[in-house]
Amino acid sequence: MPACAFCGEPAEPQKPKQQGGIKDAPEDPNIVARIADFVIIKEDLHKRLMNELRPEPYESPMQAEPVNAEIVLKKMIAEKAMIIEGRKSGLLQSNEEIRTSVKQLRERNLANLLLQRYLQSKQADLMVSDAEIDEMLKTDPKLDRTRAQAMLQRTKANRILDDYYGQLYKKLKVQKVGVNFTRAAKIHQRLLYQPKKPRNVGWIGNGQVRDELTPEEKSIVLAAYDKGKVTLEDWLIALCEIVPPGRPQDLNTAQGVERLLDRVLRIPIFVAAAESLGLDKDENIVRQVKQYEDMRLLGAAQMAIYQQAAEPNEQEIVAYFNNNKEMFGTPRRLKIDQIWCQDLKAGQKAKAELDGGKDFESAKKEFSLQKESQPFDTSPDSEGMFFKDLWQADPNTVVGPVKGFYSDAVMWRIVKIFEKKPAELKEYSSDMKSQIKDRVSGEKRNAAFAKYRQELLEKHPHKIFADRIKDIDPLDIP
Repeated sequence: MPACAFCGEPAEPQKPKQQGGIKDAPEDPNIVARIADFVIIKEDLHKRLMNELRPEPYESPMQAEPVNAEIVLKKMIAEKAMIIEGRKSGLLQSNEEIRTSVKQLRERNLANLLLQRYLQSKQADLMVSDAEIDEMLKTDPKLDRTRAQAMLQRTKANRILDDYYGQLYKKLKVQKVGVNFTRAAKIHQRLLYQPKKPRNVGWIGNGQVRDELTPEEKSIVLAAYDKGKVTLEDWLIALCEIVPPGRPQDLNTAQGVERLLDRVLRIPIFVAAAESLGLDKDENIVRQVKQYEDMRLLGAAQMAIYQQAAEPNEQEIVAYFNNNKEMFGTPRRLKIDQIWCQDLKAGQKAKAELDGGKDFESAKKEFSLQKESQPFDTSPDSEGMFFKDLWQADPNTVVGPVKGFYSDAVMWRIVKIFEKKPAELKEYSSDMKSQIKDRVSGEKRNAAFAKYRQELLEKHPHKIFADRIKDIDPLDIP
């Protein structure tokens, strides 16, 4: 069955919750930490550990070290504390950008749930007969039966939903406020051709809707219905959701405003119907909205900390370069080929056969998860903490079994070293300034962020279940 075109999903997966005080130990042994109503489970910690293994953008890759489960877990706890702080400060209400995006996600998910359930109740009307499929195949011989059936079902679903919308439109007594359409068209033209701030693009953006309309203009009513209304702000926000090439070209007219309004009205009407059925209390909807709110609050908190970091001066930039010259030249490089092994035992067997005289290509065909790999250049930026072991080997030697990054995991491998290329350092020049400045700024932001995390951990009561993480080795996570 076709999915609704406007369905939305939250950016993060579901996080289990546990009620009670911090001192109450959760029954679930997979829970490794707790703060307020948030819990962190082993699976989430494992995922984060795998991400943290790779070098940070503003960390010297030659100094990368294995990550520590407790340190990473504390980062995750501090992020939950940032969300708690954001909610406590009223950021969901005071930040218009966050408030609008949360409203959009909630409404789209509500409308999507309503329409899914309505279509489920109309299964008999969605049935497609063999005769209907045969008739469609006559019109387009390139179609197969499965695709023809899907197209017919989609057409029927759209017709059913259009009819349902018409019923709701009448039931909710929708009234368009046509006297405001001309004014809406004029405001649209003002935003489009007379923005208060210069734009790099030729179309209206969400920032203009947020910042360049007066409160009175935002509240201009274009349509009203039982217990609801669509304002000019709603209309413009919906316009900004349309990819610019597809935006209507007649919004300088009252008729154009009304035509777009007809499109905009659908979600509010479906939302009103969903709420009347109590779907806004659906556990999945409530969870999805909460998760999205948390994601936006965390992002806002991180951005605020990053923006607080002071800009580096000329002296700091030059000093940083002198202390980290290898970062700004051509880095050390190795030309390698590798045999990715299923496990340590397979790696040991492959290495033993190589030591016994077996050639590398034959061993690769027998043991490697990637049979057709070719020699390639690698560097600390991609190898991170694993580079130093490879760099210690001489050219034309075979190293292993050693670990490395394999897709999103860490696995055992046998590595053949073909060439070693030492770093090529450069002298400082003005055209390197912006690159160095970015590095210094990044490290300052990371330091400010670390300081803030520590302050939050001291401020907010939390619980780490040390016995549940003591045996976690990031390099042994499946």
